[in-house]
Amino acid sequence: MYLPLDGRGPLHGQLVRSLKDAVLGGRLPAGLRYPPSRLLAQQLDLSRNTVLAAYEQLRAEGFMQARVGSGSYVVMPGAPVQPRSEPPQRVPPQSAYARRLRRYHDHGAMPGRGVPGVLHSFQYGVPFTNPLLTSAWARALSHAAAYTPPNYPTAQGLPMLRAAVCEYLSLRRGVQARPEDVIVVTGTQQAVSLTARVLLDEGDEVAIEEPQYFAVREALQIHGARLVPVPVDREGLRTDLLPERPPRLICVTPSHQFPTGALMSLARRRALLDYACRHDCWIFEDDYDGEFRYDAQPHAALCGLDDSRRVIYTGTFSKVLFPSLRLGYIVAPPGLRDDFVSAKWVDDFGSPAIEQAALAHFLADGGFERHLRRTAKTLKQRRDALLGALRRSCGEALDIDDSNAGMHLLVWLRGRSAAQGDAFIALAQRRGLGLYSIAPYYFDPPDRAGLLLGYGALSVAEIEEAARLFAACLAEMDFPE
Repeated sequence: MYLPLDGRGPLHGQLVRSLKDAVLGGRLPAGLRYPPSRLLAQQLDLSRNTVLAAYEQLRAEGFMQARVGSGSYVVMPGAPVQPRSEPPQRVPPQSAYARRLRRYHDHGAMPGRGVPGVLHSFQYGVPFTNPLLTSAWARALSHAAAYTPPNYPTAQGLPMLRAAVCEYLSLRRGVQARPEDVIVVTGTQQAVSLTARVLLDEGDEVAIEEPQYFAVREALQIHGARLVPVPVDREGLRTDLLPERPPRLICVTPSHQFPTGALMSLARRRALLDYACRHDCWIFEDDYDGEFRYDAQPHAALCGLDDSRRVIYTGTFSKVLFPSLRLGYIVAPPGLRDDFVSAKWVDDFGSPAIEQAALAHFLADGGFERHLRRTAKTLKQRRDALLGALRRSCGEALDIDDSNAGMHLLVWLRGRSAAQGDAFIALAQRRGLGLYSIAPYYFDPPDRAGLLLGYGALSVAEIEEAARLFAACLAEMDFPE
């Protein structure tokens, strides 16, 4: 406990004043237990008699209450005195990086946050949580905690996890990776941050999808990249619109484009790889929701077609397990591998070893594969329920971009402007339904009312009730023609 003594008068008096200041200033709140006298004497290098004398005076003045068999507790005599608070001081940004942080990122305005006070919310980005996963993961963590060495892990990641990731990618994503080329990271956000540091100087150009995931966009902008938006259609990135002056990096989500859900066609994938090879630029492949397709087998990742080693492939376990896990991976081209490992070391010395070991065992013993099968089945049921309910109740009023993948749908209010979409979102919130606009994911949003409807965290019954509320709001909305 930090208790400064002022050096004036007897030691017990100095201790009394210091403790009273801590109580009146709010550092020792009412109801908190005072330290035992012997312990406080040791901490402050005082005699125990000095502390006992101070405690006796605090009891006499009403700052302490003794409870038999429990100890002595802080009491606030009279009305509490509010601690003096200094007004926050806004200082100018202290670096170019800080200037870009303030320009591009606002914690209070991030899209996709939960809407408070609603009964149902179509919040996207919130994954399905399988109750069976909790106990399975607890067992894996318990085993890992008992057998994982307590020293620092390697910055690149535990070898057994990197090997397990390679086996999973070969089986599920068509990527033939070697453990020595895998770097374990905290997720996609760290992957894009490390990629920017390894490949980009301030002012370098990066081609990015339009629309795109805002967090990747902001990470690149804060790093100092100049972003070149390239439109997306139903076949993914428009490779025919890639810039004539080649960018240093191209960022894509080919297996399930966010937020449109588009699947990049094989012809576009080959054209993109050819472009990168001819122009000596790199591709950052975010394999977003590539595990969950409901119309056919998952498509092979772009990296699986890459013979020229231009693709930096990244995936995460946040959506398929749970976001709090904070584990993902990069498969780096061999020529960049050491740079990525060094950048990871500088960032945090390495991801948590116990969680890595638990995940490696979960992957190796088949638990992860069983979880994926159960999750895909449940998500398909929820997707089918949402599609069916929307088509039955308001099909004529909607255009639904069904991607047959992922955990959200993109829905357009037919013939309605962006402003009308905002008004509809506001009405729905007043009626207890959380809705989310697609507009924040564009550099130049279209004048259309587009909504992202996430269904991963809602049961079938909740989805049907939320869809009824959606239809009721749509019927209530008096759209001006």
